[in-house]
Amino acid sequence: MLRTIDAFDRIGEENAFAVLARANELAQQGRSIINLGIGQPDFRTPEHIVEAAIKALRDGEHGYTGATGILPLREAVSADIHKRVGVSVNPDNVVIVPGGKVTMFMAILMFGAPGVDILYPDPGFPIYRSMIEFTGARPVPVPIREENGFGFSAEETLSLLTPQTRLVIFNSPANPTGGITGRAEIEKLVQGLTERPDIAILSDEIYGQMTYDGQEHVSLLAFEAIRDRVILLDGWSKTYAMTGWRMGYAVWPDALITKARKLAVNCWSCVNSPAQFGGLAALTGPQDAVAAMVAEFDARRKLVVEGLNALPGISARTPLGAFYAFPNIKATGWKAKPLASALLEKAGVATIGGPDFGILGEGYIRLSYANSRENISLALERIREFLEREKPE
Repeated sequence: MLRTIDAFDRIGEENAFAVLARANELAQQGRSIINLGIGQPDFRTPEHIVEAAIKALRDGEHGYTGATGILPLREAVSADIHKRVGVSVNPDNVVIVPGGKVTMFMAILMFGAPGVDILYPDPGFPIYRSMIEFTGARPVPVPIREENGFGFSAEETLSLLTPQTRLVIFNSPANPTGGITGRAEIEKLVQGLTERPDIAILSDEIYGQMTYDGQEHVSLLAFEAIRDRVILLDGWSKTYAMTGWRMGYAVWPDALITKARKLAVNCWSCVNSPAQFGGLAALTGPQDAVAAMVAEFDARRKLVVEGLNALPGISARTPLGAFYAFPNIKATGWKAKPLASALLEKAGVATIGGPDFGILGEGYIRLSYANSRENISLALERIREFLEREKPE
């Protein structure tokens, strides 16, 4: 009998992919399915990015690159961060990675071990807790509360620090809630963290360019007092509709960059070479497609919030970032995961139950409005008909 180490029994999953598989299965059976579950833009990658990758292939860019990525791409990342955040980043501190999750994996692997505490947002991206548990560290949820507009509380976060805390994970704009934490709260948090120079900070800013209603995205990299221990997670998947390209990047502080490079060498050698040239074109080329995509998400956001608040037993705060709504479904009488499952099987609408994002996700479901307005309107009508027809399980 084969026996793996116990750590593999602690690995969780991202249920959005299980819902996607079931939605595709039902669609192949001839069912009409509207997918508001998976978190990926429904737009094509802009053509100039595609053409740059094709040109790289034709030009013979078929071999290995450096483990941290080609220098022009790392320089472009540095220039983009300087333009958006106002911070100068050494290209030697940038690591190009095959998708945003890789940076989570690396950071949590570096700091997670039995006897260590790692703070993470709850509800939040499920891979945070999964990887923390894999390392044997103690996962400490930071409550992300509806009454706070789904932003984190600096006071509550700081109160959860212990002598064993080695890593704190933040995400704003946030998945699954669409919440944004404002500058004043972040400044309080930074002030508190200056008293704990032994704690590393993973700042997941993958949705940083998707904000609405004039909201400011505040990067933790902008604060000099903690910059020497901030690990910035960002990438191309959401901003440039490049989820399948598997392109992300991280900015690592001086104290950790050598460790990150060694992990890259040991794990994936380098990111797909032509894809890196596509990523270069994305950052250095026209940005009109990004602006158009965010404007369309904004219109869909308004549509989905208005529609959700018109449904019986459902209330939804207006998300200020990303492309998710996280409506409160408690008044329907349904538990979140049974409701999400029934909506898919009986109404043909794929959503994700809140508990898939953490203990505090009960009472909520996540809808991605990365789908057409027509489909969103039809999905809302199907949900209405379902709630009027079906009794809670």
